[in-house]
Amino acid sequence: MDSEVNTTAPKSSVDLSVVAPAQNEEDNIIPFLEDLGRAFEQSTISFEAIVVDDGSTDETRAKVQVAMRDKPWLRCITMTNRPPVTGDGKGAAYLAGFQVAQGRYIATIDTDRQNDPADLPLMYKRAVDEKAPMVQGDRSGKRKDNLIRKFSSKVGKAFRKMIIRDVVRDTSCGIRIIRKDVALKVPLQYRGMHRFIGYYVNLLGYKVIEIPVHHLPRTSGRAKYNMWNRAIPGLLDLLAVRWMTKRLQPVTYDTTESN
Repeated sequence: MDSEVNTTAPKSSVDLSVVAPAQNEEDNIIPFLEDLGRAFEQSTISFEAIVVDDGSTDETRAKVQVAMRDKPWLRCITMTNRPPVTGDGKGAAYLAGFQVAQGRYIATIDTDRQNDPADLPLMYKRAVDEKAPMVQGDRSGKRKDNLIRKFSSKVGKAFRKMIIRDVVRDTSCGIRIIRKDVALKVPLQYRGMHRFIGYYVNLLGYKVIEIPVHHLPRTSGRAKYNMWNRAIPGLLDLLAVRWMTKRLQPVTYDTTESN
């Protein structure tokens, strides 16, 4: 996957790598980074943040590059040879960030400021204390969406349960903590798989803990998804994941040599 690294990673050990895809979020990106920095001010967690610019046509990337001057924990990679406006998709941006991440654990978070970075230290602590491969955010009781988005989310969740028997309550929530070795097993090179990270990790036999997180109203920028551009692609993705699930083959073996 093509990516351009704009700065080197910190040389010190990193507990947590925060991967944050961004596409045309010039009004949100600096406030987001300030919120992220404050979230870890009183924490002993060593972290880095990797903003993945995915086809932005505004000043998002330029603003991140300026912010890197006084934020040594901040890095930026840019998806290359990708179509502008549409970009390469959140899954590919996640994968690029996962591949260059320095931390043993990886966090994902949206840059539109609807996820609250203040949730991350607690989620990381849960992952470490309980040795959990993944901690998934659950916005179910705190969503700030309008009625149309709430309705479409409920319909989508019902179809997920019916078609793939997904037991994760809010697997499409953008904020999560996941162990790096587990994160790299999710086939995010397939478009749409970012919506099934929790489901796929569970499918592989790893424990997924779900905890309530904040969900804030969008104050700037424009939502990338609506009921119409999610419904049909979402259904096709569900069918594709069902096909993959039926053909998933566990790979187990014994390395003990015998005469």
